[in-house]
Amino acid sequence: MLDTDKFIKKLRSAGYTHCCVVPCSFSKHLINALINHEDDLEYLPCASEAVACSVAAGLRMSGMRPIVIVQSSGLTNMVSCITSLLKPYRIYFPIIVSWRTFLEGDSEIQHAHLANKLPDLVSACGYTYQILDQNAEDNAISQIKGCEDSHKMLLLNKNTFSSIKLNNQHQIDLSKYPKRSEYLELLNQRYHKRDIVFVGTTGNTSREMYSFMPDTSNFYMAGNMGGALSIGLGAAKAGRRVIVCGGDAEFVMHMGALATTGRYANKAMNLTYLLFDNEANASTGGQCTYQKHVNYRETALSCNATVSPVIDNLDLFSTTLSVFDKEFGFKFSHIKAKYDGDMPRATADEIRASQLAFSI
Repeated sequence: MLDTDKFIKKLRSAGYTHCCVVPCSFSKHLINALINHEDDLEYLPCASEAVACSVAAGLRMSGMRPIVIVQSSGLTNMVSCITSLLKPYRIYFPIIVSWRTFLEGDSEIQHAHLANKLPDLVSACGYTYQILDQNAEDNAISQIKGCEDSHKMLLLNKNTFSSIKLNNQHQIDLSKYPKRSEYLELLNQRYHKRDIVFVGTTGNTSREMYSFMPDTSNFYMAGNMGGALSIGLGAAKAGRRVIVCGGDAEFVMHMGALATTGRYANKAMNLTYLLFDNEANASTGGQCTYQKHVNYRETALSCNATVSPVIDNLDLFSTTLSVFDKEFGFKFSHIKAKYDGDMPRATADEIRASQLAFSI
């Protein structure tokens, strides 16, 4: 296992300037160390892997020395940038990709395909790869340097980095808000046995829906981050009433879905998007999403949604639902929430079977 703090300092000593990151649980300790040591190496959290790749390209062409850190499923978001920018322009910088594994029966079904096919995807991008050394910081740094003049990726195994907790000044205090589970319980009470499809975004949102919304028709989206609203739009265009339970990080990953959905925001559609904002990537280590500058409400409004006031309590949430129940079109609420602890996970079979929510 690598000493994470020592690794960060060696990266800086080697001349690296920026880390463009989309969080993953495999890299959470590395991310925590980057945040704690922000004066040593600039941490750039990015809305998506495609954004991270393009930002790094701009940095590299401007004389900086960036590193990109993503997870295996996120590499698919980078393929266009890699094949149409990095390859033809011969832009080189280190890309570290966590290699998510999968065993039959695991609930993280989104990792099943690339658990075995990640090397093929790397090869299809025109890259070679190495496994990042887990035992010696100097060897790992040497591998990273080897990506400076060739198209080579480094694959990151689980438990590569020693445990690092965020310093107190980087902890998020959401104590004044209800837990997301409390909002979900209210949804379950209000809409149990109703002809409504609930689409849960990937991560803790779907896991909490599994625990706190047992009486509603739920689709648990295990992967495809940023795609919940688009799935909801498809179902709404097919005539279903849909409520999407999304999150702040999910909101920005594919914001184009808002513009597309707004185009169809008319009386023939009944689609509600509930954005639960806990300011954090809860399922990948609890790091801040650094999105306080984003006005979610105004963004949705500009995309033709009917928007509620920002919700920070259960009474206002209930009142807003009563208003939305009487309306059609595209409706949006920005909901402040603190996150719960770890929740039981649906089984792989239950997650796959949740697609039946669209046909009930």
